Amino acid sequence: MTATRIQRAALAAVGVVVLPLALSACSSDDSSDSAKPKDTAAAAPKESQSTPDDAASTMDKPFGPACASVPATGAGSFDGMSTAPVATAASNNPDLSTLVTAVKKAGLVDTLNSAQNITVFAPTNEAFAKIPKADLDKVLADKATLTKILTYHVVGEKLAPAKLASGTYPTLEKSTLATSGSGESYKVNDSANVVCGNVPTANATVYIIDTVLMPKM
Repeated sequence: MTATRIQRAALAAVGVVVLPLALSACSSDDSSDSAKPKDTAAAAPKESQSTPDDAASTMDKPFGPACASVPATGAGSFDGMSTAPVATAASNNPDLSTLVTAVKKAGLVDTLNSAQNITVFAPTNEAFAKIPKADLDKVLADKATLTKILTYHVVGEKLAPAKLASGTYPTLEKSTLATSGSGESYKVNDSANVVCGNVPTANATVYIIDTVLMPKM
């Protein structure tokens, strides 16, 4: 065999080998691309979903117009009050200073702080201001009467907002108070409005109200 024929035979052999390899590579690339699943999920917009747990967590939060005046941070904030017993927590809220003074005069600080799982309807300073000053001073000076009034604001169980819709509950004063309402609007004895409700403390749930509740004397 001449040199020329040998070169031609060699080139032909290389072509036979290379061509199948090239075809194989092209076939592999095409099948790889077609086999890849299209990421339709990534392209589709995610829908926001609310769950029953989300709704429950919303209902667990404080509500009402007066909640806006609660400090965002510090001992008087919702977080701060949640770690302190109720009388101490109230003392850190400037809007409850008259109530705190009355509780101290009645000697009820330890009683309220040591009680477990109670509900306190806490009148604001403006609620006490509705009482004529002479009458308020007289009550503050009469420990027995003051104790009767203050303990009338305390229920011996924790009341969730749903329980305020229509209920009658015994108080530490030994008589009962009535609640009514729905959503974020509740009344106590049809006379006091809840202005900031469902406020947690370490041992109590607090509903801040705009009128002092008066038991039968």
